[in-house]
Amino acid sequence: MQASADSTLIAASASRRRRTAPSRLSWIGLAAVLVTLLALIPLGFILWVTVQTGWETATALIFRPRVGELLVNTLLLEVLAVPACAVLSVALAWLTERSDLPGARLWAWLCVAPLAVPAFIHSYAWVSIVPGLNGLSAGALVSVLAYFPFLYLPVSAALRRLDPALEDAAAALGHGPWSVFFRVVLPQLRLALCGGALLVGLHLLAEYGLFVFVRFDTFTTAIVDQFQSTFNGPAANMLAGVLIACCFALLALEMLARGDERYARVGFGAARRLVPASLGRATWPCLLLFALVALLSLGVPFYTIARWLLAGGLQVWRLDEISAALGHTTVLALGGALLATLAAIPMAWLSIRAPGRLQRVLEGCNYMVGALPGVVVALALVTLTVRYLLPLYQTLATILVAYMLMFLPRAIISLRASIAQAPVELEQAAMNLGRKPLDALWSTTIRLSAPGAAAGMALVALGILNELTATQMLAPNGTRTLALAFWAYSGEIDYAAAAPYALIMVAASLPLTWLLYVQSKKMAGQ
Repeated sequence: MQASADSTLIAASASRRRRTAPSRLSWIGLAAVLVTLLALIPLGFILWVTVQTGWETATALIFRPRVGELLVNTLLLEVLAVPACAVLSVALAWLTERSDLPGARLWAWLCVAPLAVPAFIHSYAWVSIVPGLNGLSAGALVSVLAYFPFLYLPVSAALRRLDPALEDAAAALGHGPWSVFFRVVLPQLRLALCGGALLVGLHLLAEYGLFVFVRFDTFTTAIVDQFQSTFNGPAANMLAGVLIACCFALLALEMLARGDERYARVGFGAARRLVPASLGRATWPCLLLFALVALLSLGVPFYTIARWLLAGGLQVWRLDEISAALGHTTVLALGGALLATLAAIPMAWLSIRAPGRLQRVLEGCNYMVGALPGVVVALALVTLTVRYLLPLYQTLATILVAYMLMFLPRAIISLRASIAQAPVELEQAAMNLGRKPLDALWSTTIRLSAPGAAAGMALVALGILNELTATQMLAPNGTRTLALAFWAYSGEIDYAAAAPYALIMVAASLPLTWLLYVQSKKMAGQ
């Protein structure tokens, strides 16, 4: 009798799950579709404007000498900066992870710390010290110093996971150290190198402030100049279209370079413990390399900020202006981070609870649009609001939507990892106890994934803190964030007045940079 009752209860519970799961899946799927359609607005609008402009006008605006010049600049910048970042990052990562370098942990942190310094502050620091620094070489130099940590982090994590037994086997077959590195170690770093190189390449396409300081023209600087000087919609949109094509070309190139080889270790047993390589006489030259990189990537920015703070004295600390800028930045960062995190919940939930073809398409669209430069997102929203939704032009709602679109992938990735650790059985148990699907989702999965949501909000807030182009084009009148205040003073060559804002942005970014460093260690099992 008891067994019969138990089986009846189990059948009723299963029946309830079958009734509630499709309804819950339908409204979460609908929310994910709506967010994805919103995220596709910049890309769709640029394509629509291209069609509306007409073939003759569009071709005239695209196939002109100015676009060719910008394309050559972009290609040369990518060719110079990305390989330089890769070579530098691989060398630094191998020394900190696979050798007996003294103080390896300290040097590893110093290799990640440049991420706390916004790229335009790197450029500001170098131009302050070397006023004649400009052009392609200057852009490539500062780009490498600002962005090489994006490659160092994944490469160092990959090196920590490699099984040294493979290298021992190659050495036993007669291969020397260099041959072992290039034939065994380097091929296993392909995924990390491709992913990091893609991040660096996309940042180079999107960067604005860095290249303005060194007077090097790129598509992003040209689009912003076109918008601010003449508000020429078709010309700016055509430049944005070429920039989107460059982004997609980078994505395709990364997929080709990545390939479909397997990199997982499939043998029995645990990986052998690493015996660090002895540097011997090369120890001091290697230490000198790290000291030089730290000096150029961290010493120059901090020295420049301190120099201008001392030169400006107490009068550069205009507390009323600084407090107002800090308040505006805080409101925008918290509002944008909250909106992006809420918008990411449906997509993150689907990717874990209901994976499938539609989910992969929707998620891929969000990541693809997230790779677009902020200036393209801002230009699309500016044109859309000016033409059709004028009351929303330069309002808080528009700038928050722009932040959501730009930083949505950061929130999705953080939430997805947390939701994966929340057992689905808790949601089912809550519904079996009479909770509605939404209440069950909120009381179990959403609450358990709160740490991941907080991490995602922090990542989005950091991006908003250092964001410049979209804020310039979309922020309401009177808005003055830390980045905008820094940019205004530096544009007037008042570097002393800009220094407090630079210091505050760096100080606010350092804790999260440390968190990224610690997280990379955890992901590699250390």
